[in-house]
Amino acid sequence: MSDNPQPGGKSAAAVFDEVGARYEEVFADIPGQLAALDWLKGRLAPGARVLDVGSGTGRPTAEVLTRAGFEVTGIDVSGEMVRLAGERVPGAAFEQADVRTYRPPAGGYDAVCAFFPLLVMDQPDVAGSLARMASWVAPGGSFVMATVPGDIRLLGIVWMGHEVRVSSLATEDQLRVLEDAGLEVAHHSTALYRPHGPGAEPEQHLYVHAHRPLAAA
Repeated sequence: MSDNPQPGGKSAAAVFDEVGARYEEVFADIPGQLAALDWLKGRLAPGARVLDVGSGTGRPTAEVLTRAGFEVTGIDVSGEMVRLAGERVPGAAFEQADVRTYRPPAGGYDAVCAFFPLLVMDQPDVAGSLARMASWVAPGGSFVMATVPGDIRLLGIVWMGHEVRVSSLATEDQLRVLEDAGLEVAHHSTALYRPHGPGAEPEQHLYVHAHRPLAAA
């Protein structure tokens, strides 16, 4: 998640600070996200290092992966989300950070998860951040992501009671960025999801499972 200014002068961090725990209620039990986590668990060795970008409240991603025995680090631009995640998933480590400036440890991660962290930013930052996250995947490692696809740039919407500007890339452009960064896409699909709560509109989700090949001997 990045801290771009939003309509009304609020930062993205301030928006998500106010959303807080409501996020996990409105976006609970997303089938495609849970399926991606199942795929990831089947590929990782015990103790594998995983980065959860836009970790939110820690649920479900960090919670599921920590329970499965992996070493999980979560980053989020919202200090309130980081606080909530630390309470909910004490077995993981969380820090307040922007995906555009975060510096991973040497060697990167065995897996990187990115479930909807890039929407509240400008389109060039979406592409740049996607490439950065892909570069953090170690050889033999995996990458899973979800987003709302489309050639969208700074579209003003009302989301969970807040005016925000959102951007994204078309599906083929999302896949191209990952492949240009050296990942091999194993699976991608789209599905319609209806968030919980009154007045929630269904939204199209893109899911991608990818991996970085082992370096040639």
